[in-house]
Amino acid sequence: MEESTFGLIESHVYQGVEWLTLLVEALGVLVIVWGVCFSLICYGGQLLSRVDQDYIPLRLSLARYLVVALEFQLAADILHTAVAPDWNAVGKLAAIAVIRTVLNYFLQKEMEQEVEMQESGIKDKIEDRMDGDEEAPTAPLHSSSPTSR
Repeated sequence: MEESTFGLIESHVYQGVEWLTLLVEALGVLVIVWGVCFSLICYGGQLLSRVDQDYIPLRLSLARYLVVALEFQLAADILHTAVAPDWNAVGKLAAIAVIRTVLNYFLQKEMEQEVEMQESGIKDKIEDRMDGDEEAPTAPLHSSSPTSR
């Protein structure tokens, strides 16, 4: 009697974790969809405004959504690993978790670099230099404004 009660409770716990895993994965997908839609709307607004704008804030916004979504997906992997039936499944989930963690790490690093460049003004200096190089690669820079092109 006691063993069958334990088995029944165990199966309910497994089912509950599977449903919770599905819910967390779905939340991660929804975060990605929301981030992409929001970014597309912002991008469309920038295109329609016809003002030469910097796309770094747009990229950072989308990257933030992706980081949050990766965290949800990683949480779902951890939940699934908690009730994984065998070592083969645990190994596969561990590999997926490592890949998602590495992606998340490098995405956050890129975001930090973009923010640092934006705050320090390095990006503006690089773009000004590139704009000057595009106009006259071998000649000295002249004082034409970017709007007179």
